[in-house]
Amino acid sequence: MSAEYIEVLKQRIIGGGEITPAEALALAATPDTEALYAAADQIRAHFMGNAVDMCSILNARSGRCSEDCKWCSQSRHFKTGVPEYPLVAEAEGVEAALGNHAHGVGRFSLVTSGRLMKPKQVDQACTIYRAIRQQCSIRLCASMGLVKRAELQKLWDAGVERYHCNIETAPSHFASLCSTHSFEDKVRTIRDAQAVGMAVCSGGIFGMGESMEQRIEMAFSLRELGVDSIPINILNPIEGTPLQDQPRLSDVEILVTIAVFRFVNPRVHLRFAGGRSLIASIQEKALAAGVNAAIVGDYLTTLGAGVEQDKAMFARLGRL
Repeated sequence: MSAEYIEVLKQRIIGGGEITPAEALALAATPDTEALYAAADQIRAHFMGNAVDMCSILNARSGRCSEDCKWCSQSRHFKTGVPEYPLVAEAEGVEAALGNHAHGVGRFSLVTSGRLMKPKQVDQACTIYRAIRQQCSIRLCASMGLVKRAELQKLWDAGVERYHCNIETAPSHFASLCSTHSFEDKVRTIRDAQAVGMAVCSGGIFGMGESMEQRIEMAFSLRELGVDSIPINILNPIEGTPLQDQPRLSDVEILVTIAVFRFVNPRVHLRFAGGRSLIASIQEKALAAGVNAAIVGDYLTTLGAGVEQDKAMFARLGRL
């Protein structure tokens, strides 16, 4: 695809139109990657502005997950040495939220391992969320697996406005990575969260053996679901998991994927998430290829990026 046609597609999107899967695949194959990145950045600026949306997460319950997701260090099916503990105490959850609020982070989420949280456990989490709301104005999110609509309603009533449930990969690739739940289970949870009033954060992991065609399939699945935030995770192969020897994607492949996701989903937060240590050398490039959001601070089981370090980078680039 030429730079001229990239410009045509960019103008179509800025004018309120959309691209097709075939056009997205052609974008991904363009030899003029710099033109692709620049166009994606202009789409980002047009629809989302310059400020980077910052959120933070707390690994609020860790390990012993019943699911067999091949990428995950928290599955009990694999021996990874990940810490194991139950839901954190209220004081710890509140302290983490207040600390992030003090650093200017806009959103905070409790993230729990496991297929889902039982009703009594969701009640405990709601107690933490209500305590946070009483003490600061940070916006609240939750990531608690395949919870039922009744529990999602409880979270909404406690002040949680966004639910996180990654679809992880393309529908055509999901079954090769997880057998204990389905892609349809993910979609049901997303639709239930939207039904109670929540916005949805849903993305996936790049580099799990999927093709570029499947990444584009995933991008269009997320467009169809109407999510408002897409976490971009780069597989960090964890020793002990089935994907421990998975080769890393090239920098260009990662940047092209990000740019194409921006073309397909122009009005969402494309968010740096897991695996940021693997793309440290191209983070600024990614911010000029469509990224406009980030999870900051520590991540679940691997080190994230320091809040103040991130803020300094965003400020230097005029994105704070």
